[in-house]
Amino acid sequence: MRTASSLLRRRGGPDSGRVGAIELFFDLVFAFAVTQLSHALLADLTGAGALRVAFLLFAVWWVWIYTSWVTNWLDPERPVVRLALLVLMLAGLVLAVTLPGAFGARGLVFAGAYVFMQVGRTIFMLWALADESQALHANFRRILVWFALSAVFWLAGGISTGATRFLSWTLALAIDLIGPLAYFRVPGLGRSSAAEWNIDPGHMAERCGLFVIIALGESLLITGATFTTLDWSASGFAAFVVAMLGSVAMWWLYFDTGAGRGHHAMAHAALPGRIARLAYTYLHVLIIAGIIVCAVADEIALVHPGHASGPAIAAIVGGPAIYVLGNALFKWVTNKRPLPPLSHVAGLVLLALLMFPALQHALTALQLSALTTGILVMVATWERKSLS
Repeated sequence: MRTASSLLRRRGGPDSGRVGAIELFFDLVFAFAVTQLSHALLADLTGAGALRVAFLLFAVWWVWIYTSWVTNWLDPERPVVRLALLVLMLAGLVLAVTLPGAFGARGLVFAGAYVFMQVGRTIFMLWALADESQALHANFRRILVWFALSAVFWLAGGISTGATRFLSWTLALAIDLIGPLAYFRVPGLGRSSAAEWNIDPGHMAERCGLFVIIALGESLLITGATFTTLDWSASGFAAFVVAMLGSVAMWWLYFDTGAGRGHHAMAHAALPGRIARLAYTYLHVLIIAGIIVCAVADEIALVHPGHASGPAIAAIVGGPAIYVLGNALFKWVTNKRPLPPLSHVAGLVLLALLMFPALQHALTALQLSALTTGILVMVATWERKSLS
């Protein structure tokens, strides 16, 4: 039960799920992290580089989404909650700074920042819930056990090198990712249930939507910054316009129907926490990954519009494909569809077919980028027409 000194949000009011200004301030660190990941992928556009960036993206996302779950319950207007978020923000900045060197000399700092945020935030939540819901308190006790277990492997990987570090961190991340799927089962402490995750659907939907906006915004900033450094030419200007249209199409695909319907599905679900776990906690990372890869692809088309190497083709086609796939799965699970949206499936098929002429080097980077953007526009238009 919520007491007068409670740190939890008041539920049921018109502004009970409002995203606080401190939450938006906290997100600025993760806007920087998204930029870091884009630059890291562009600097090492290989299979191994892509794998490392994907790994780091999951770690960054896992820190951010857990914080969003916590602030779904905590009142960001309370000074002590704000202070906790500012401390997490500082640790998040350290995490973001270390991303380019996470698999090098800064591995221990990266792992330490990650563990501090995950374990420290959970301990704070246990303190905040001391006189509150015992079921929720028990849920976070179990979460603390899971994070403490993964922390051993995060820190062990931080002091290791090479393959040992990667294997240790892979095990650590696997533990973190499996936790919610296993309902944080702990011997002697039992398991959590979706009924205990009594989230505010509006807050969760808005938080994830804002992160999509952040990622799209960073993509636009990277495109604009790159364009300003280039000598103006017809091909460069065309690549710039194509990149802008692609960002608009991605915004439309998510926000035209997906975001609102996802919120509606959670708001009318018997167990909104279960939808939030799958649709928002897990599937949204694909949407963010797609935006990051598309940002890299846009920069490639701007700088090298006349040629597309193998890695460039993978980025130019793969970015939109990951983004469409993420949206298709998100809309599938939140709208009780028997199948993913047909428009999205068709888009994925067309993107796959583009690989044949692309790999034959029959298309320049600019032409390929224009075609993938055209497919994104087609998918968005098709979905809008099918719902009108």
